[in-house]
Amino acid sequence: MMATVYKSTGSWYIVQDEEGKVFNARIKGKFKIDNITSTNPIAVGDVVLADMENELEKTLTITDIAPRKNYITRSSPHNRNQHHIIASNLDQSLLFATLKDPKTSLGFIDRFLITSEAYHVPSILVFNKSDLYKEKELARFQEIKEIYEAIGYKVLSMSIEKNEGVEAVKSLLKDKTTLLSGHSGVGKSSFINIIFPELRLKTQDVSGWSGKGLHTTTFAEMFNLSFGGRVIDTPGIRELGLVDIPKHELSHYFPEMRALINECHFNNCMHINEPGCKVKEAVNLGTVHPDRYYSYLNILDSIEKKPF
Repeated sequence: MMATVYKSTGSWYIVQDEEGKVFNARIKGKFKIDNITSTNPIAVGDVVLADMENELEKTLTITDIAPRKNYITRSSPHNRNQHHIIASNLDQSLLFATLKDPKTSLGFIDRFLITSEAYHVPSILVFNKSDLYKEKELARFQEIKEIYEAIGYKVLSMSIEKNEGVEAVKSLLKDKTTLLSGHSGVGKSSFINIIFPELRLKTQDVSGWSGKGLHTTTFAEMFNLSFGGRVIDTPGIRELGLVDIPKHELSHYFPEMRALINECHFNNCMHINEPGCKVKEAVNLGTVHPDRYYSYLNILDSIEKKPF
């Protein structure tokens, strides 16, 4: 039978067949997917082929996996040189961010967007906790909104606390498979509780001493929406290590740079101090925002050069 993976808890998977029946499933023996060397062979969102193992206990044995349309990956928490697939077969990803309590850095946002670009997953930015904004935060949000909308990303503002902007975000989910991601403490679980009040997901405030959100979700899990579509909740991510993106390819995942790289004087231009660089020229003219360019340089610096 064909089934879709809704949750992975290590060695067991919770899957749903095409009729909506739920089973526990596991892999027997070695299971390798060609050209993918992730720490998890199967991810939430995967469509798998499975045989009935025990009809009474409703357990299946996974025998094969259908080709993935796309997936989102991050560096493994245990080994930075390996990657962990967060979820697969996505229509879009929503990154929840906040300007305070906790503050989401543009560097983190850019890393997430680069990963989404690299794996062909359209992304939307949702800034929660707008009820906390004073004049300074309102001006900063407007600036950030202009930066990202200018390069083609949708940016929304929301306050779960005041129930403002929530319906606009909810409407984006209809009939799509959406990955929800972000730091812990940004309101992701609170948003899911609005959509699925029966789940009563745990939510926690930001840890006072660190200013970082506390982890509440430990495994990625997919839920069916009553109005059509599915959402995948992910563990709160503190940092997002990029995997398998060589230095010379990084600028390809910045849409505003990608539009210019063929005009650079050198075809291997890294956009640092080479003559005839159209990206540097655009930064000086203000058509590539300096914040995005500095983010590019910081991320470039963090990518380890791999021997060929």
